[in-house]
Amino acid sequence: MKKYAIVVERAERNYAAYVPDLPGCVATGATVKEAEELLREAIEIHVAGLREDGLPVPAPSSVVDYLEVAV
Repeated sequence: MKKYAIVVERAERNYAAYVPDLPGCVATGATVKEAEELLREAIEIHVAGLREDGLPVPAPSSVVDYLEVAV
């Protein structure tokens, strides 16, 4: 089991999500929860495709954090 960082962004009419450590692995959903669920499936398919093609599966390496900024 691996734990990948994900980014979920609000789009005009939905939410878009991607995995920084897996370029090209994306999903969209009507809600944050749906985008996350679909992204989980996308990660599984993406990793299976890499393995099928004999390519290395990138290890999770992104760091996720928040910065507090006075604006």
